[in-house]
Amino acid sequence: MLQQIYRSLYKFFGPQYWWPTAGSNKTLEIIIGAILTQQTSWSNAEKAIQNLNRESLINPEKLRDAQNEKLEKLIQPSGYYRQKTKKLKNFINFLWEKHNGKLERLFDQPIHELREDLLSVNGIGKETADSIILYAAEKPIFVIDAYTARSMNRIGITQEKEYGKLQEIFHNNLPHDVGLFNEFHALIVRLGKDYCRKKPRWNQCPLNTRCDYASSINNLPDK
Repeated sequence: MLQQIYRSLYKFFGPQYWWPTAGSNKTLEIIIGAILTQQTSWSNAEKAIQNLNRESLINPEKLRDAQNEKLEKLIQPSGYYRQKTKKLKNFINFLWEKHNGKLERLFDQPIHELREDLLSVNGIGKETADSIILYAAEKPIFVIDAYTARSMNRIGITQEKEYGKLQEIFHNNLPHDVGLFNEFHALIVRLGKDYCRKKPRWNQCPLNTRCDYASSINNLPDK
């Protein structure tokens, strides 16, 4: 079922080319983006990343040494900039103290150990950690977000909302492939932004024939 949904979304939307980066240090930029996009849109986080790139701060050593006041000003477009500055500093200090500032050392761990390592950093939760693992470390773990829970609920895959249990559904029913997990998550986000909103655009949704919400509104045929 999940693979059928993936194929339907891919046919409708096409490839999403995630994670978009603009600077030379792609891996660190993804990590910073995963932190900055918390509680805001990607467009706002992207403005903050552009500011950091302009100041050549997408660099472990330069980011470690940057003054908080400077970082706060640069990442202000992402919102909650004081809290996010602390989160960025928490991560970069952790990287230096535990892994000598080397992302390759951080990522040279099995997925479960890497995840626990990331979750030990104040300000990095499950979704952020998994985004870093999938998009920066390029290891197969499925990222769960509000879009995923909402859409899977509406199309009858599950009524489950707990992060770990939702993630298990994807892990148990899909090949553990980085490219597949990357593209599928990006497609679900696109679906959530464009169609499966809190007030859904059900009549145009590519999954409306599977959707309980659409069926109840428009008497569409059962899935």
